[in-house]
Amino acid sequence: MRHTISVFVENKFGVLARIAGLFSARGFNIDSLSVGETIDPTVSRMTIVSKGDDQIIEQVTKQLRRLIEVIKVIDLTQSDFVEREMVMIKVQANQSNRAEILRITDIFRGKIVDVNPNTMTVEVTGDDGKIKALIDLLRPLGIKEIARTGKVSMARGKKDKN
Repeated sequence: MRHTISVFVENKFGVLARIAGLFSARGFNIDSLSVGETIDPTVSRMTIVSKGDDQIIEQVTKQLRRLIEVIKVIDLTQSDFVEREMVMIKVQANQSNRAEILRITDIFRGKIVDVNPNTMTVEVTGDDGKIKALIDLLRPLGIKEIARTGKVSMARGKKDKN
């Protein structure tokens, strides 16, 4: 099963390597990793996506909590959360397909971030399904390169009970 884990850590060198090492030592691949400062510059938020059964992921989260630099660990998988990823796709562009690239980009609420005589680079933010659908539509036009950010996730706000 795919798990999305949010880890708040002290913003210090070496923390990322220790956390990645914890996963690799247990034979788990990190499918997606995104790290950035929070509103507090001394704290970073890591979003880690990995596959594994519930029992093993629970063991990994317990071991994460034991690391000195780890402030908080949340397995978002069992909760209601929002997840997004940004992708940039460089597409072979010529006079005959530029309008089609623009149309597809517009449908996906993306934007063109670079244009040259031979290529156009599209930027889109969304969930897995949206990004996969975009790639599937652009592939026949000639994708030259793809860069993905990794997922960022956040629990949804709790509903007020009036």
